Amino acid sequence: MAAALAALLALGVGGCDVSVEEPEAPPANSGNVGEQLSELTVAEAGSMKGYSRNRFPHWRDTGKNCDVRDSVLQRDGKDIRLSGCNVVGGRWESVYDGRTFTDPSDVDIDHMVPLANAWRSGADEWDDAKRGDFANDLTRPQLFAVSASSNRSKGDQDPSQWKPPNRAYWCTYAEHWVAVKHHWRLTVTSAEKAAISDMLGGCTWASKR
Repeated sequence: MAAALAALLALGVGGCDVSVEEPEAPPANSGNVGEQLSELTVAEAGSMKGYSRNRFPHWRDTGKNCDVRDSVLQRDGKDIRLSGCNVVGGRWESVYDGRTFTDPSDVDIDHMVPLANAWRSGADEWDDAKRGDFANDLTRPQLFAVSASSNRSKGDQDPSQWKPPNRAYWCTYAEHWVAVKHHWRLTVTSAEKAAISDMLGGCTWASKR
């Protein structure tokens, strides 16, 4: 993405609205999600003592006057318009609830595994640099452009406490949650693991494995 944006700027389009092809989304992980779920450590949720969103520095710069938020908006939207590398227009469909938006200011960037949840499941022991890597992770399925209402309804809850209103997204949601927790070696509660197992149990691809 950085290379693509640099190319646009080199062509002298900085400051002008341009349409670009959206970047590719992070890969899904259905081939080994069951194995990854079984490998997650089950533990009680830790304390929130010492927690602050500032302990997870975000959003990182990804170009002149733009950041990781712009990167996610560009990746998850259609008919994207840029001013320099800032996303100023497009069309976004929130996978959590199916709502559609054309103004980027109406879209939130959700952390699949919320920062506070990560803190309670092991991130409290990281340094701020690693927490920043987690908060800005564009490689794993961790960051998504969704409706502000669904993001704020979710808050810092895990799948035993909150699931997307769009039930058709449950399989992908559970799969992504496991992928993020597994990569970052974060723990799950017993209720969280049971809820994920239940969500995966209804997946067509899972029933064939």
